[in-house]
Amino acid sequence: MIKAALIAGARPNFIKIAALEKAFSDSGQFLNTLIHTGQHYDAKMSDIFFRQLGMPEPELFLGIGSGSHAAQTAAVMVETEKVFLANRPDVVVVVGDVNSTVATALTAKKMCIPVAHVEAGLRSFDPGMPEEINRIVTDAISDLLYVSEPSGLMHLKNEGVPDHKVVFAGNVMIDSLRRFEDKARATNYSESIGLNAGRYFLITAHRPAMVDNDVHLGTFARSLLGLAEMGDVVFPIHPRTSKRLESIGLAASLASNPRIRLTEPIGYLEFMNLMMHSGLIVTDSGGIQEESTALSVPCATVRPNTERPVTIEEGTNVLMNLDVGEITAAGEKALSGNWKKGRIPALWDGKAANRIAEHLANTLSTL
Repeated sequence: MIKAALIAGARPNFIKIAALEKAFSDSGQFLNTLIHTGQHYDAKMSDIFFRQLGMPEPELFLGIGSGSHAAQTAAVMVETEKVFLANRPDVVVVVGDVNSTVATALTAKKMCIPVAHVEAGLRSFDPGMPEEINRIVTDAISDLLYVSEPSGLMHLKNEGVPDHKVVFAGNVMIDSLRRFEDKARATNYSESIGLNAGRYFLITAHRPAMVDNDVHLGTFARSLLGLAEMGDVVFPIHPRTSKRLESIGLAASLASNPRIRLTEPIGYLEFMNLMMHSGLIVTDSGGIQEESTALSVPCATVRPNTERPVTIEEGTNVLMNLDVGEITAAGEKALSGNWKKGRIPALWDGKAANRIAEHLANTLSTL
């Protein structure tokens, strides 16, 4: 049996690790150790995801918590080193691009433990984005790089990564989406809170470039007021974003608008239900670009760049300037049914984790 340490640190990680944990277990070739670093540690942002995704309780919870990028990365390295010294895995599997990803990869490599990076090769080419630094560093030191879209293959080749390390496996986030799509639909969550299918806007915002800049956050808030003139606006709000809106005096104006619903973070199934029935998703997220494409739902990504270009080239995603007029115009276009039609990208078929499990099992002994 292959002893695999599966690392989860934040909500997007949980969705990806859930697919991998199931595929590894089903294969009968892996003995999994699920490690939750605690980068996202609030029950609404962590525990509910584990329950809804059918994941076992983590064998280890490191309780890292919040902090600066340096403090968080260092804390994960210190704690994962202790874990790997006590029970050395045969391979460490990291996903995505959060601080837990790069910190665990660094720790494992310095201990000469093979590292597999799932969702490798994505690039925004924006060095001001912390996730971009994490992606580049993790890819540079990983032994196996599992790619979710064609752009990743090109980027890794351009960076000189040997071909034998790189596998186009597909998108494990879509594995979880397909696995739980019917269950999410059956929640009837959007209907239960009085929303009309296809006539409301679903909002997310959490990136520092958006929420830590008073001018940017103010512009974004005003765009929500513009969207509210056309339909209901649902904003499951990140705690940090909520505090920032309060600090610049805009929380009250949003909360007082009868068509804007500011909610606490919600579960995976409920959020997927909101996505699949929304008229337009407005976001600065990475994973939501992929999920909206898989669900064929219009998505406006309010960022100057994306590390997931396949969602634009083939999917339903459009990059959008942080501009009130442009965002409200996108709302009008989506509600009128004039949004572009997309298709499902290659290997987004719900079987990516199975391909990874098979390849890893067959390849690990050669590393």
